[in-house]
Parts: sequence; structure tokens; C-alpha cells
Amino acid sequence: MSGRVSEQEGFAAMVLRLRGEGISNQSLLNAVEQTQRGHFTPPQFQADAYSQRTIPLDCGSFMEGYDFAVRLLHCLNLKSGQRILEVGTGSGFTAAVMGRIAERVLTIDRYQTLVATAQKNLEKSGVRNVIVRQADGSAGVPGEGTFDRILITAAFNSLPRMFSDHLVSGGTLVVPIMMSETHCRVVRVSRTGSRFDREDLFDAPYIPIVMQLASYL
Repeated sequence: MSGRVSEQEGFAAMVLRLRGEGISNQSLLNAVEQTQRGHFTPPQFQADAYSQRTIPLDCGSFMEGYDFAVRLLHCLNLKSGQRILEVGTGSGFTAAVMGRIAERVLTIDRYQTLVATAQKNLEKSGVRNVIVRQADGSAGVPGEGTFDRILITAAFNSLPRMFSDHLVSGGTLVVPIMMSETHCRVVRVSRTGSRFDREDLFDAPYIPIVMQLASYL
């Protein structure tokens, strides 16, 4: 079986699984299909690129399973023309998918190793409107203004107000929250004027966010 056939089959299987959950956003699925996941998967895990398994990355990070990553992006309800912030770059896969829909994506990670690798992955994938930056994800993004959508992929103990303040009215924040020492759930926050509405969505495999930049990785 060629790599291309494997990619097509992996995508088709994921679409069938998520349709069973009511996820059928065509613009999102088109962007996912255009983004070769193999470009973002470490060489030793290529066989798992289109699986539901989490895939280890450098610096103790990981790549979400294929279904889970698309489910997260579905929760954002991405639209063309939006400005997106992602906290936790990882492999760069979710940033690449968002970049195919939105006007501009800023993605940050505390590890320079992941930032450099994600930049190379994005270049391989031909995505040019994603900015990758090393930054402390626990501190907000001072000076960057506001965003239409914010995706965070490291867990906070409570809703991070500094990121809520980066949302425009009508904006959406998706963030994992630690419900206990071992239980994490993805939460969606929608802003309307000065009001914030919260929805608890589903369990997630994330661990608590680590403050400050990594010095050596």
C-alpha cells in the first residue's frame, strides 16, 4: 500500500468516526485533508500518523490522536478571516490546519526544539500564514492584541483570565482545565461583550502547564 493510499484511508476512517459524533464541518475537514499528517509525525511513528493514539514528541510533549485533534478544532468553529492564537505548538499540525482556514495564526511553545521542528513541518506542508514563536504560555501574549479564537493545549487549574482578555466579543477560547490532580476536561468559553459563557466538553489527556521558558530544550 502506498503512502498516499494510506493517507486517504486514514482520513476517510477518521471522517466516518467523527460523523458518528455529529462532526461534519466541511471547511474544517477540507483543511484537515489538505494537511498531510505525516509531515508532522516523527519518522519512527509514521505508521501511527492517522491513528487515534497519542504520539510522543521531543521535550516530553505529544501529538494528539488524529480524531482528538480534529474534535478540538471543531470546537473552535473556525472561519476565514480570523486571527488565531494557539498556546502549545507541539508538532505544528493543529496550527497548520487552522492556517488553511484563518487569516493568521500565532502559535507559541516554551521549548525552542519544538518551535524549530514545527517551523520546518509547516514549511514542508506549505503553510505560510502561521507564526511560530518561543514564549511562556502561562503569561499571555502581551502586545499581540486580541484574537477571534484561542486554542490552549496545556491544562490550567482554573480559567486563565489573561487569555480571556485576549478574546474579541464573539470570540471563543478552548482550554483544558484540571478538575482534580488526575482529571482534565476541555472547556469552551464564549465571550459576548463583557460576559463569558462556559461549556464543559470532554475529558482530555493534557497535563498542567509549566511556567517560564525552557532554558536548554
